[in-house]
Amino acid sequence: MKLLQTMTMRQKLALAGSALAVIVIAYFLFSLATKPSYSMLSTGLDPAQTGKMTAALDAQGIGYELRNNGTALAVEKTKSAQAQIALADAGLSGSGTTEPWAGFDKQKLGSSSFQQKVAYQRALEAQIAQTVGQVDGVSGAQVQLTMPDDQLFADEAKPATAAVLLSGDSSSLQPGAVRGIANLVASSVQDLKTDNVTITDGSGQLLWPAGDGSAGGAGELSKPAAEARYAAGQEASLNAMLVRMLGPGKAQVQVNADLNVDDTSVERLQYGKKGTPLQQTIENERLRGSAAAGGRGAAGTASNVPGYAGAAGGAGGRSNYTNRKESTDYGVDKTVTHTKVAPGTVQRLNVALVVDKTVPAAEVNQLRAAVASAAGIDQQRGDTLAVSQIAFAAQPAAAPTGFVPSGGMLGYAKYALLGLASLLFLFFLTRHLRRRENEALTDPTWLRQLDAPTPIAQLADGPPPSLVPAGNPRRRQIEEVVAKEPERVAAAVRGWMNEDDQG
Repeated sequence: MKLLQTMTMRQKLALAGSALAVIVIAYFLFSLATKPSYSMLSTGLDPAQTGKMTAALDAQGIGYELRNNGTALAVEKTKSAQAQIALADAGLSGSGTTEPWAGFDKQKLGSSSFQQKVAYQRALEAQIAQTVGQVDGVSGAQVQLTMPDDQLFADEAKPATAAVLLSGDSSSLQPGAVRGIANLVASSVQDLKTDNVTITDGSGQLLWPAGDGSAGGAGELSKPAAEARYAAGQEASLNAMLVRMLGPGKAQVQVNADLNVDDTSVERLQYGKKGTPLQQTIENERLRGSAAAGGRGAAGTASNVPGYAGAAGGAGGRSNYTNRKESTDYGVDKTVTHTKVAPGTVQRLNVALVVDKTVPAAEVNQLRAAVASAAGIDQQRGDTLAVSQIAFAAQPAAAPTGFVPSGGMLGYAKYALLGLASLLFLFFLTRHLRRRENEALTDPTWLRQLDAPTPIAQLADGPPPSLVPAGNPRRRQIEEVVAKEPERVAAAVRGWMNEDDQG
């Protein structure tokens, strides 16, 4: 602080400018040391293809730089090989242009029809693969076409076929998307039917047509794929619940499902306990009458025999005859039910829950009940839930989040040089300040000759004109002697003072 107070305004401005220059230089050195160097990976790209390539690089944490309005891609020089591997894993090509029909511009004059046909087929395959790769859920595709030669007779012509290989996991693809890919390929090739298109995923699973070869079930998921998708969904939801309850790395769930993927129809016939009356008939018969009394009856035994005659005479009284008949025709009461059972019914569910030993036993029982309820465990159906508690492996240490210089040893060398330059600057600055601090500062003689108060603004420009010696060389010589030999002059002055005291 004393040194700053004794410095003039010009010296303070010079010191501040030097400090600012050092800060600017240090900033540029730091930017130069931390700025990664890029190498060109691919040029002449289609913007749609560039988006897929950058997404693949982002997934691997590889830095990149877009150039030429998005048609060129440059990656970090130290990660060029990793970028090539990442693009190849995603089914993308990082070598030059991605235009499928660019090869036709480089055909030589006089090429045969066979060469032209091969070039056309390759370009068509690349174009179809690029189009299929734009479908959501498809990371990449490879297409192989078989295009037979035209025949004179239609019955001798062979159909065109196509084989499509999808890269990555196809579990996220819906059956409708697979059917759409098959129709897209069939519509892109002449005389190609959807039944002659074969679509498989990276694991070799047949997606189109269905495994049984029937057209009606085409596009539907097979039993292993359906079970894998169902199990993955259950595991994701259960593991997310466990992470919210216990934190990461404390429990894990594995699900094995047995599904019924058969598309079946059920017909049910049920008869009623009582019949339904269809027709009812009622018949009523009634007869009423009286007989007249006669003297002699008709000739015969009844009128000649006395006993018969009395009986006959009694029969001539009043008569009343009634007859009723009812008949009902009953119909059968039956119900016919037609039910189409959708595929995907869970036949059996096996769930394994593994818990870390650091979790208390009381919480393990609660986890068992929660997982059983969330997974839908049904013991009558034969479902099982196995819970085990073991010591989990130690989690690897997290990677340092601090800045890591790019460029390998060259990056560390840049930082070392930057630190050394900063230390040298501080060393020389401190040395200079110490020298200035040890210097003896002499007061100007003209300050002692001021009799009246003077503003500081006037003193900053130097001594007043009235105090500047004019035409007195002896005085100037005396001041020079005092400045050069102050001790000798002081001794002489002390001697003069002693002589005055003795006199």
